[in-house]
Amino acid sequence: MGVSMNVRTAVVPAAGLGTRFLPTTKVVPKELLPVVDTPAIEYVAAEAAQAGAQRLVLVVSPGKESVATYFDPTPDLEAELRGRDKDALLDKVRRAPELIRAEVALQDKPLGLGHAVGCAEPLLDDSDDAVAVLLPDDLVLPAGVLSTMAAVRQRYGGSVLCAFDVPREQVSAYGVFTVDGTEEEDVKRVLGMVEKPAPEAAPSTLAAAGRYLLDRAVFGALHRIVPGAGGELQLTDAIALLIDDGHPVHVVVHRGVRHDLGNPAGLLRASVDFALRDPEMGPELRSWLRDRVE
Repeated sequence: MGVSMNVRTAVVPAAGLGTRFLPTTKVVPKELLPVVDTPAIEYVAAEAAQAGAQRLVLVVSPGKESVATYFDPTPDLEAELRGRDKDALLDKVRRAPELIRAEVALQDKPLGLGHAVGCAEPLLDDSDDAVAVLLPDDLVLPAGVLSTMAAVRQRYGGSVLCAFDVPREQVSAYGVFTVDGTEEEDVKRVLGMVEKPAPEAAPSTLAAAGRYLLDRAVFGALHRIVPGAGGELQLTDAIALLIDDGHPVHVVVHRGVRHDLGNPAGLLRASVDFALRDPEMGPELRSWLRDRVE
């Protein structure tokens, strides 16, 4: 196929106002809200870096540039922690700046996910034959699905998306894929996609999961699609156009867990899940929860 395994650039659409988290998001971008003690955006950056990405293009609205600032070194704070022998905290503070280089692309108006991804195009160079797109509201566990997707792209070419197999009664909350099988059980060829179908009308139970590995051709498709409801450009419309053009699109079915960090209840569930796994916090929290629930 002559397709590179390397994904140099990861695009993270982070321009939303975070209205479900108001009033906090008046001053704190939703992507910096913590899962236990680590902002959601750091988990996404770590996932991208694990797949080989060297830079994170954060697509933000004006006023949300602090999401990128989180990845800047903080020499004064580091010196203070070093002077106090707080090595464990120093490691935590250094983690994000050492993970990946963050850059900002501005999205002036909320014109859809397709438009947000398109805002990153001017920052790409000739070596970016594909880009990873990670939606920060989706925390996909265990980490590593992007590396699997890159391997699938190397075998089949084109673009590769991530899907979860969800119970049929829940499909109306998601974009659902129409698929055909391949020789691999958890890799399907995508024939189309339906947004939020009724359970009885859904073409499958494979739901989109906020992880995309998109061939550079997607930007040409984004220039060709027409705006839908609310003047928004939808990424799924661009992917549908690629499929119509005969461009290979596959999904990797990820057997794991997804946390939806886009609403307070989902963020709380993710925090509890992570805290229960923490060797220091976990046992005490588990005991407290048991008593509280009873």
